[in-house]
Amino acid sequence: MKRFVYTLALALTMGSFAYAQKSKDIKVAIDLKEIKDDKVAVTVIPQDFKSETVTYFIPKIIPGTYSEDNYGQFIEGFKAFDNKGKELTVTKADDNSWKITGAKKLAKITYLVNDTFDNETEKEDPIFSPSGTNILANQNILLNTHGFIGYFEGKGELPYEVTVTHPSTLWASTSLTDTNASNEIDEFASPRYPDLVDHPIMYSKPDYTTFTVDGMEILISVFSPTGKVTAKDVTPVMETMMRAQKKFLGPINSTKKYSVLIYLSSAGKEDAQGFGALEHTTSTTVVLPEMMPLDQLEETLKDVVSHEFFHIVTPLSVHSKEIQFFNYNTPKMSEHLWMYEGVTEYFANLFQVQQGLIDEDGFLVRIADKIEQAKSFDDTMPFTQMSKNVLQKPYKDAYANVYQKGALIAMCLDIQLRESSNGQRGVLSLMRDLSKEYGSNKPFNDEDLFAKITALTYPAVGEFLKTYVAGNAPIPYETYFAKMGVTKTTIKKPGHPFIKGEQEPLIGVNQTKEIFVRTDIEPNEFFTTLGIKKGDVIVAINDVAYNYDNIYDLITSSMGYKDGDAISVKVKRDGKEQTVKGKVKLPTEEMEGYQATDASKAKLREAWLKG
Repeated sequence: MKRFVYTLALALTMGSFAYAQKSKDIKVAIDLKEIKDDKVAVTVIPQDFKSETVTYFIPKIIPGTYSEDNYGQFIEGFKAFDNKGKELTVTKADDNSWKITGAKKLAKITYLVNDTFDNETEKEDPIFSPSGTNILANQNILLNTHGFIGYFEGKGELPYEVTVTHPSTLWASTSLTDTNASNEIDEFASPRYPDLVDHPIMYSKPDYTTFTVDGMEILISVFSPTGKVTAKDVTPVMETMMRAQKKFLGPINSTKKYSVLIYLSSAGKEDAQGFGALEHTTSTTVVLPEMMPLDQLEETLKDVVSHEFFHIVTPLSVHSKEIQFFNYNTPKMSEHLWMYEGVTEYFANLFQVQQGLIDEDGFLVRIADKIEQAKSFDDTMPFTQMSKNVLQKPYKDAYANVYQKGALIAMCLDIQLRESSNGQRGVLSLMRDLSKEYGSNKPFNDEDLFAKITALTYPAVGEFLKTYVAGNAPIPYETYFAKMGVTKTTIKKPGHPFIKGEQEPLIGVNQTKEIFVRTDIEPNEFFTTLGIKKGDVIVAINDVAYNYDNIYDLITSSMGYKDGDAISVKVKRDGKEQTVKGKVKLPTEEMEGYQATDASKAKLREAWLKG
């Protein structure tokens, strides 16, 4: 009975839309007002087809994710109808495609969309949250368009007209332009499917700020489940960062509007678990935990959003044909992840030292971290080979190295350019030259890029790319640092209270879900300063009780600890509880690092780090 009532209501809601006169656009209606069981109804009206059969696809993979996620698995109740309401035969070919028989009579298709956030904990390899979807009726709908809207075979270049019906209490954060004045109906136009996929929309209670940077309108929109964080809270650091980014880039970008859509997760079982961000040409989707301390949230936003923003250079401007003509269901991957992700990650760090957001030592610490983390990957795997085969093992397992060695490749390329040009040119000027040579609508052939870079620069640059990017030789980082007067040293950096190094936890969980200090590892300064011993059970910190169920909250909140902060820890020792009060003493860890030592290279080093 409920299903029938729902179907009837849907028919009444969509009736006038469903049999509208055909136009040159593919028309899509998304109903966010009548959400049932966390499912959203979608109706699609295509153009006329001349063939008897046609296939409708929901993407298997989207640009920027480098993983096959099969978004079609979240589609239910797919049906096709002629203009008299008669149901046509539909055969589901796989997770992401539906073959429709009688396509010459096809008037509309309908289906329901389930969201990915509710299903993340159930999946062995869950969809990365910023590329996923959320459906929380009357509160938040993260409408990553590729999760709701598909394309007909061979029709991906046709224009789309999307109508979204929504509660008046929800507002659309997006870089798309709404052409409908109603506060319950939004209408968006897109020239082709890839452009539509490139524009996410977040519906939530309005919480946003705007500011303008060198002619670019910036939108910061935040969804915080408890209201703990607002757009106003994070805007100052975001504005400072984005002004620095625009100054760093100079004339390389002419985007008129840029939107940052920030979803803060409760990190519960039915909420987003995969934290990070995903780039688009004129926007970024960000998913981070709401319980993160504000200063830590700001620092994280600074790093992840700056990375995504720099993607406007590559691959969104400079890219190969594999990117320009991306196939969402049978993708062919480009061999230049070293540029798309590596150069972008390098810029996200380099601009901060160039624009004075961090100092030289802070930059070198970040680089040292990347060198250390890159050691966990096969250093002889050619980066171009890994990139081209990134969807298959063993290359898939090496993808994370694009943010480590990929950035280091960009750094060494920058250094080589500075040396060859006596400080006059760097990787940023190279990207500017490539933008002029190609640009967003003129892709390059994958196999031609290295030759083009060599022609635009110097033979030594071409040799570097051939040897260390296409070849299997490990990069001798000390050799490249020496060109800038930088040498290896031992440095100390702040550690984490509960984690040794990068991944070794100092705490464990027993069978009753209690958190305890491990007995097989020596406690660090954080514990010893407070008199906490091996085997002690951590009951509460600063009056917040902790166990296995909220251990992630403990780890996240501890990221905001600072030396000298007052702290109260309730522990259970030999079955008896006691409270320890004192001051936070963060551990320090020694690691290989780098420092400037050669004064004769000061001018060249200044050109490298200060532009």
